[in-house]
Amino acid sequence: MPENGASEERDIIYIPDEDGNEEAFEVLFTFELDENDQKYILVTPEEDSGDGEETEVFAFRYEEDGDDMTLYLIEDDKEWDMVEETFNALLDEFESDGEEV
Repeated sequence: MPENGASEERDIIYIPDEDGNEEAFEVLFTFELDENDQKYILVTPEEDSGDGEETEVFAFRYEEDGDDMTLYLIEDDKEWDMVEETFNALLDEFESDGEEV
């Protein structure tokens, strides 16, 4: 999985919904925040990518154990603000480089 940016190839992860059905999500960014030593992943539903409309983005805190990844909801407002600020900075960086996210 790419650190601090997007990869050339699309990384896809599968996240179970409330009914236990796995849904495919494209990984947009992964990053680590120094403020709290946590790792974060930003994903978008695979079916939404590339259709020209506004894309829904989901953010999770995650932990890795070998090949296993555990996702956690971000429920703290302060933590959410840090993630949103980092996402916006990454997005601005890629847009200024002329890349499409």
